[in-house]
Amino acid sequence: MKVAWLFPGQGSQSVGMGKALFDASPAARRVFEAADRALDSSISKLCFEGPEPELTLTQNTQPAIVATSIAALEALREACPSLPTPLLAAGHSLGEYSALVAAGALDVTAAIKLVHLRGRAMQDAVPPGAGAMAAMLGGDESRVRELCAAAAEGQVLSPANFNAAGQVVIAGHADAVRRATESAKEYGLKAIPLKVSAPFHCALMEPAARAVQAALDSVTMSPLAFPVVANVDAKPNDEAGRIAELLVRQIDNPVLWEQSMRRMVSQGVTHALELGAGRVLAGLARKIDKRVEVIGVGDPGGVEKAKLLFA
Repeated sequence: MKVAWLFPGQGSQSVGMGKALFDASPAARRVFEAADRALDSSISKLCFEGPEPELTLTQNTQPAIVATSIAALEALREACPSLPTPLLAAGHSLGEYSALVAAGALDVTAAIKLVHLRGRAMQDAVPPGAGAMAAMLGGDESRVRELCAAAAEGQVLSPANFNAAGQVVIAGHADAVRRATESAKEYGLKAIPLKVSAPFHCALMEPAARAVQAALDSVTMSPLAFPVVANVDAKPNDEAGRIAELLVRQIDNPVLWEQSMRRMVSQGVTHALELGAGRVLAGLARKIDKRVEVIGVGDPGGVEKAKLLFA
């Protein structure tokens, strides 16, 4: 049995996430307390009680999701002291920071501070309403790229997330995304506009990439205990010296999630733990390769189920 650890990204959040872990696990409680200290505010209360509009602000969502993911991991480590090291880990966009904490490259305090800054920088990179995102369903990469090229008309428009076969998210200027959604049927695609606060993972995020680069310049990465598959190239990385570059490039380039999952399968992964809120990654895994069994570890029940896997 070869296991990967998967960490969710933005969009997996919900009010109440992590509360059961906090109540049941001293190790999880310590993670949330560390996150609160890192931001000098109660991100834990925001996770547990909301309000939802405040939780969904990008600068809050990102540290909230990382805190919940690492709390889930620490609760599992507490319950299963002999927990085997995974073959690989990966995180969807923001989740790459959680994966790096899990691998020991970053401590949780540094990661929480970084993703708070990252969220604010991504939100501030584009004026409200100037950018948009939409999911394109039912086509392949080449068809989506053709649509983007036709609808851009001199503006930014490109694939932002390759989530699974037939599920590609595009991002760019709002008018360009609107043109793409209006002409999607001509390319055999179904378009679903997304309710997001900014056009993530496209060239419009370049100011955010610069801000994150400046922040990472003062962060020292530690050696990784296991490789982390990078979003930007879908390749396992075990070099601490490459982490900052990969995290910066991730911001204004597409997330290669389907490619990352296929890479893990090609290396023999048969099981995965989705550590944190929601089951988004389990759903994508079913679309990518049904042979991979994904266990959700986002509450005490999930911790017990994962523990049994290694009994």
